Amino acid sequence: MVEVREGDCIQQLRILKESGRWFHLTFLAPPFNQGKDYALFGDDLPDAVYWSWMRDVCQHVYECTEAGGAIYFMQHEKNAEHVLRCLRETGWTLQNLIIWLKRTSAVPNAGRYGKAYQIIAFATKGAKPRVFHRLRVDAPLCPEYRYARDSGVFITDVWDDIRELTSGYFAGDAALRTPAGERLHKQQSPIALLLRILLASTNPGDWILDPFAGTGTTGVVAKQLSRSCVLIENAPANVELIRWRLEAQRETDSIARWRHYYRFTPELDAIWPVHAERVWATYRSCEPVLQSRLF
Repeated sequence: MVEVREGDCIQQLRILKESGRWFHLTFLAPPFNQGKDYALFGDDLPDAVYWSWMRDVCQHVYECTEAGGAIYFMQHEKNAEHVLRCLRETGWTLQNLIIWLKRTSAVPNAGRYGKAYQIIAFATKGAKPRVFHRLRVDAPLCPEYRYARDSGVFITDVWDDIRELTSGYFAGDAALRTPAGERLHKQQSPIALLLRILLASTNPGDWILDPFAGTGTTGVVAKQLSRSCVLIENAPANVELIRWRLEAQRETDSIARWRHYYRFTPELDAIWPVHAERVWATYRSCEPVLQSRLF
């Protein structure tokens, strides 16, 4: 089940809290306050206003999170101090500061080193997570290693095997675009990123929350993993896009291609049911019709 709620993030979080809704994991990827052109949001707030807002969001999410539930808060590396303060002051316990290393190109800077990664703060409500699955992947052999690992490797807090969705060639057909080739949303998260987060920190049947849903990637992955999800998005056009994407079930949105990569994970069948993938595949033929309706 994926529920799409249109409206202001804080207002919708209050409604969820007052209605007694509880969540097991939240993926928090807000606008980064770097002047991008969003439909209903001014992405150039004064720093004090922006981080006060982020603190309020973290507080509301905390209050509707089950004991031991997790939050994954993604931001620019330069904002790590603010992210950690927001989480600490609203009651969260930091478990890892994940480095998501980009695979295309670093952003150049004149007076400092080029930026090649983003941070994802993984924190929990309480000292220990209620769920944490130690994922193993069939990672490529590093040049300095002599022997391949027959059973894969455990994932660490440096993620260098997930490609970001750039605006150019490497995004392929994964990025959602208009017929003219322009991206429909400024910041789109890759399917592989949400797949890893949900596999590690949830079980089938758990409830996922995404307060800044954007193009709905969290819901797309949750649906295929038999998790339930609430998506909050303030822009009507994005809400329509999310609903179309969930209905269209694009082939490029399928998580099936990564199952072999995670095959060494203990009890993989229990945390990654395959029946939802089969249902996803049966609807691929309707994608062109739905796309024509959207545009």
